Amino acid sequence: MNLSYFISKRIRHAASGSFSAIIHKIAIGSIAIGLAAAIVSFLVMLGFQSAVKEKIYRFSNHLLITKFTLNNAVEEQPFDIRIALYQQPQKFPFVRHVQEYCHKAGLIKTDDEVLGVIFKGVGKSFSVSRFGEAMVEGRFLVFNDSSYSREVVLSRVIANKINAKVGDDIVLHFFQSPPRVRKLRVVGIYETNLSDYFDGKVLMGDIRLVQQLNGWEAHMAGGLEVTIDLNYFNRFELLKNKMRHDTYTLEESGEGTDTLVIEQGSNSAIFGFDQDRAALDEALMQIGESIDYDLNIETVRDKFINVFEWLDLIKRQVKILLGIILFVISVNMISVILILVMERIPMVGILKSMGGSDKLVRTIFMFSGANLIAKGLLWGNAIGLGVCWLQSHFRFFKLNPRDYYVSFVPIAWDWATVIFLNLLVFATVALVLWLPTRYITKISPVQAIRFD
Repeated sequence: MNLSYFISKRIRHAASGSFSAIIHKIAIGSIAIGLAAAIVSFLVMLGFQSAVKEKIYRFSNHLLITKFTLNNAVEEQPFDIRIALYQQPQKFPFVRHVQEYCHKAGLIKTDDEVLGVIFKGVGKSFSVSRFGEAMVEGRFLVFNDSSYSREVVLSRVIANKINAKVGDDIVLHFFQSPPRVRKLRVVGIYETNLSDYFDGKVLMGDIRLVQQLNGWEAHMAGGLEVTIDLNYFNRFELLKNKMRHDTYTLEESGEGTDTLVIEQGSNSAIFGFDQDRAALDEALMQIGESIDYDLNIETVRDKFINVFEWLDLIKRQVKILLGIILFVISVNMISVILILVMERIPMVGILKSMGGSDKLVRTIFMFSGANLIAKGLLWGNAIGLGVCWLQSHFRFFKLNPRDYYVSFVPIAWDWATVIFLNLLVFATVALVLWLPTRYITKISPVQAIRFD
């Protein structure tokens, strides 16, 4: 058996019930609480990001293709959707689904309310199964073969404002010259809690209604929504492309010297690499090369940039929290090891007087510290994962969906993140253990034996 490990093990057993035992528990507790807080923070953050992104993807998908125009009107300029991407999506292996859509401004008039809305027309290609998770009442549209469907799906926000329920008829006035009026039946109610972007103003109906009102042919639409398989692209290749797209330029400073300036590409920095964002950018680039110059393609992230920037801000805050946690744990461990060293100074003097090297003595305390780290990690994982499991199954912690877009604190089970946090805490704390053990090299054997 290794001598350093044997002595450290005997020290741990001898310390039972003493002041050292209390110090050990404090060290284990600080590591456990810190790791548990980090695990809960990251899994909640990932769950929150995933939940909000999925709501946006479910309503607008990943990529949007529209007619290129400088007009900022709600209604899109129509274009012929019979492009390669729509007719032969199998040519793009990373594309899961393509569907047409269009928007038209309208007005709902009731006896008590007048509400401006946006009618989103969708066709038979619409992914009902994907959107079905947002349906809270009724059903989705049923498309007729002969003419356009006179059914409509409202958001819960709009339904509450106009006091409508499933089965009611509404009168929708469309803005055009001359104005057109259509009587439609409410067959379903959806809810995404993204009121500022969808629920507060968008209702859904048959795209053929808009085509008839605008005089468009059946193959004309305002845009295409494209669903991407974000896991299709290799993470390493995406990171490599990101680094390749970064540009490096020399700028002359005022002192006559050249300064290297790094201009980052559209992706985030390497240490904040976002695989989903990189995958969307890569898909956009490949699809963009296949469409005509008069068509515009953008990611849903660009369209709803405020939401995604808010999610990125949350990620930065969680990373700052992790840094604070690591700092507190490191300070606690340095204090604990120093206390243990001070308490065992006579033992250190005896070992040195008997020919023990500084390395031997330092290794003894390193083994003691590693034991504390292992126990702290074990308890930290149990507490952190336990809290996340309870929240995932029972949803104890609720949120206001109007402010946070979700009704409860979501959890994302990302085991790679859990493993990374464990390795990061272990590596950080193990590294700082070397600092207090360096004090051992300065201890004189004679003074240590006399130490009281």
